Amino acid sequence: MTDGTIARGAEGSGADRHAERRRFARMLATSGGDVARRMLDELASAELDARAKSSATDPVTVIDTAVEQHLRRTVAEHRPGDGVLGEEEGESSHGDGGGTRWIVDPVDGTVNLLYGIPFTAVSVAAEVDGRVVAGAVHNIVTGETWTAGHGGGATLERPDGTVVDLAASGCRDLAMALVGTGFAYDAGIRAEQGAVVAALLPRVRDIRRCGSAALDLCMLATGRLDAYYERGLKPWDHAAGALIAAEAGAVVASSSDDAVPTTAAAPGVVAAFLAALGECGGLSS
Repeated sequence: MTDGTIARGAEGSGADRHAERRRFARMLATSGGDVARRMLDELASAELDARAKSSATDPVTVIDTAVEQHLRRTVAEHRPGDGVLGEEEGESSHGDGGGTRWIVDPVDGTVNLLYGIPFTAVSVAAEVDGRVVAGAVHNIVTGETWTAGHGGGATLERPDGTVVDLAASGCRDLAMALVGTGFAYDAGIRAEQGAVVAALLPRVRDIRRCGSAALDLCMLATGRLDAYYERGLKPWDHAAGALIAAEAGAVVASSSDDAVPTTAAAPGVVAAFLAALGECGGLSS
């Protein structure tokens, strides 16, 4: 079963604190993007220090490490009591920062970055007492930035500085739904996922596999996708994007169980989507 369903919250006494964490998350994500772009300018593609993590097709570059170190230094400078959970360097202890933990993915979509595909992002979420209350996702290539705060809605800030409020799509027919997903690096799991896609594809408009869970969830929030699912995600993959999608009105169930997918969909198709996904074997390992 999933870790829980994320629902849009209500304004409360913590709204101001959530808004401040949201602003800080945005600053972290956009400044991390600045670091990544600067390093891309400095490093020729052949000089990127790719090394294997879970398999030879999961490269990590020096950019991942540099961006995460920048994010950690910035948290330590501005919020020294807070903890950090990052993809590259794991968990740092909470201090006296009121229980805030920053969940960061320095480069979500590393393979896209290596190949020059403009779908790669810095993702930052603020978690308090086990609940994500603020988040930001910044596309390193396009300069788009999505943010959300619990109970405060979700927005997209375009590169020209204009900001628009977000709402999930009004799609009500699963046959017309554009669905996003992703695949594991393990060959055996990929084979299982391929079978699910093959069964699901005739039931929906089409499938997209873009390579960044954080941006997939932001696309759902922006109405560029109608539904999304992916298994094998870690907290840094979905924490910020899931909140952004939920605050845009999508129904989101996040999971950090490798065998259970994170799912998200526009309200008008969520029931049909989950039913179809279950029938296609996508809700169990």
